[in-house]
Amino acid sequence: MSHQDASKKSITFALLANLGIAITKTAAAIVTGSGALLAESIHSYADCSNQGLLFWGLRATKKKPDPEHPLGYGKEIYFWSFMVALILFSMGGLFSIYEGIHKIGMHEGLKNPGIAIAVLAVSMVFEAASLSGCLLQIKKLRRDVPLRTWYKNSRQSELIVVLGEDIAALLGLSFALIAVVLSVITGNPVFDAIGSIGIGILLVIISFVLAIKIKSLLIGQSTDEETTAQIKAMLESRPEIESIINLITFQLGPQIMVAVKAKMKNTKSVNDLVLNINKCESELKKNLPAVQWIFFEPDIE
Repeated sequence: MSHQDASKKSITFALLANLGIAITKTAAAIVTGSGALLAESIHSYADCSNQGLLFWGLRATKKKPDPEHPLGYGKEIYFWSFMVALILFSMGGLFSIYEGIHKIGMHEGLKNPGIAIAVLAVSMVFEAASLSGCLLQIKKLRRDVPLRTWYKNSRQSELIVVLGEDIAALLGLSFALIAVVLSVITGNPVFDAIGSIGIGILLVIISFVLAIKIKSLLIGQSTDEETTAQIKAMLESRPEIESIINLITFQLGPQIMVAVKAKMKNTKSVNDLVLNINKCESELKKNLPAVQWIFFEPDIE
């Protein structure tokens, strides 16, 4: 499975789950007057818009290079992923905190709390299904690598964002459910408002974590260690190359740029040297289709 296929499936799972949950939670928030539930519905709508932006970013990466963007548009997915982190921070986190603070002094109590509890419980099931779908797609890509290691080394910002959103949504629903239950048990609606503030703080924290991860990709990162090692091993195995002097890789969304300085085997002519370099480039692109650009410099040690 290609990396983009896994990303599209994960985003689709999240979009369908969030859209249904958002509509359900909005109706329940209106009926019950729950601030935590309203905060959660806003969070779900924000997530829906986020998934739309990720789809837009994936589509943009397919645009062909042009004179102004000679290395293509692959890094555009990083920009839209960063925008998702900002939306999660503003529309999700800050709004939830504001709603909670606003409700502390003005909350009139919950109406029909049973509806709120039922909706939150069902939403947790849907969000858990979305998270499971995302983890399944990630598992196909990370193989036996631990999830934490995959997160650290992954260059797929869209999958990282979907994973973060799903985790935030599931934890946020848990906060909201606890807040509503405490409000019902104690008869104190302040717990509902505190739940909204807790959800907001959670979203702010996760948005910062995502933003810091994506910032590195926006600035420019090499490919992950496994891919870099694979590229180096392929080049070193070529009979035309005597040794690799320097190797630089650069991740451009789903595409990769490679710059190589290598000591080549002796040839009878310059034309033979050029043919050998072309063979190395052709084989590297054949074995690693993600490699779109290769800058090859023959040199002596």
